Amino acid sequence: MTSRDSASREKAGTAAPGTALGTVSGASGAAAAHRGIPAGVWALGFVSMLMDISSEMIHALLPVYMVTVLGTSTLAVGIIEGIAEATASITKVFSGALSDRLGKRKLLAVLGYGLAALTKPIFPLAASIEWVVAARFIDRIGKGIRGAPRDALVADLAPAHLRGACFGLRQSLDTIGAFAGPLLAIALMWATADHFQTVFWIAVIPAVLSVGVILVAVREPERPKERRPVRMPLHRDEFGRLDAAYWRVVAVAAVFTLARFSEAFLILRAQSIGLTPALVPVVLVVMGLAYALSAYPVGVLSDRMDRRTLLILGLVLLILADVVLAFASGVAGLGLGVALWGLHMGFTQGLLATLVAETAPAELRGTAFGLFNLITGLALLLASVVAGALWDAAGPQGTFLAGAGFAAIAIAGLLFVRGRPQKPAA
Repeated sequence: MTSRDSASREKAGTAAPGTALGTVSGASGAAAAHRGIPAGVWALGFVSMLMDISSEMIHALLPVYMVTVLGTSTLAVGIIEGIAEATASITKVFSGALSDRLGKRKLLAVLGYGLAALTKPIFPLAASIEWVVAARFIDRIGKGIRGAPRDALVADLAPAHLRGACFGLRQSLDTIGAFAGPLLAIALMWATADHFQTVFWIAVIPAVLSVGVILVAVREPERPKERRPVRMPLHRDEFGRLDAAYWRVVAVAAVFTLARFSEAFLILRAQSIGLTPALVPVVLVVMGLAYALSAYPVGVLSDRMDRRTLLILGLVLLILADVVLAFASGVAGLGLGVALWGLHMGFTQGLLATLVAETAPAELRGTAFGLFNLITGLALLLASVVAGALWDAAGPQGTFLAGAGFAAIAIAGLLFVRGRPQKPAA
């Protein structure tokens, strides 16, 4: 790397590739990190939280609504959800690349959140499954459009020495929305005597607020004049600029994701030990609470110590969660396993995003996040298929113990990843 390239990276607030898994010096504590996080990162966190509240209020009820009100089969529900999530993963690659080409992240993030908000009124108005499918499909396209540009925008806004804290904060606020939405849905269904349409209409409000916040409160930083323009982000020459450090992070994340199959299996585990259908959603609330409470502190900690160590700790937590869930025989064991699962998410998800930001060139961050999300999304799909097959063949124990095995493999991979210490930001 030339001195000019190094200077450009420092000015852009980007660590040189290969350094992100090493020791990172940062602020003196959580309070200093809290004060140093830019307002734009806080705003993006609240944008994510509001949209997740809206989406999860609907998605927590949508499968039941499709089956009981619209008369859809459970097979059709599974196909619809699978196609919707695959669409989001694929869209992220192209939206991330487009944000690199245009040099504009906020525009695409607003478009993605706006599309999602526009779909929300369709759910209470839908008279047939075709309308619901269309709304779900467009909603996931919106998620795909906003995902990679938003993460790249967080990286652009974050000071280099607080990048872990910034990603941890956004992830924490996002997760608050993820468990607040189902809680609101349960409360509103009780208050409205199970009137789905009323709950769906109320869910429109936080979606509209989300778009308003990103329009008003988020200001995209100017693209540095010395940053190299990217005309064809998805060209093989540009992929070559994503060096070995980035691909090591992606590889470890993919193996990790094979161990972290869909949270639907946590619900199935709750049912298998006798939890009533009315109480099953509490599993996701417990997991989300542990996730939300840990993501930001871990992000702050990652700016002050070796990030590889924190990732390994997160994977150890996943192994413990899998083992507990494999042998749980009552509510106490289930609760402990689910809480450990949420903690491992808090220790890893924001940190993996931080590592992507630090190992990719600043001008290719959108593309890097898009590829990362696509590969880990495909790994999650494969993991869920394997987990389902193991569940049918060997029961819950086979599924969760296999997950623990994949987590151990991911730990072994991390032990071979070596990074140089990163210099403190100027």
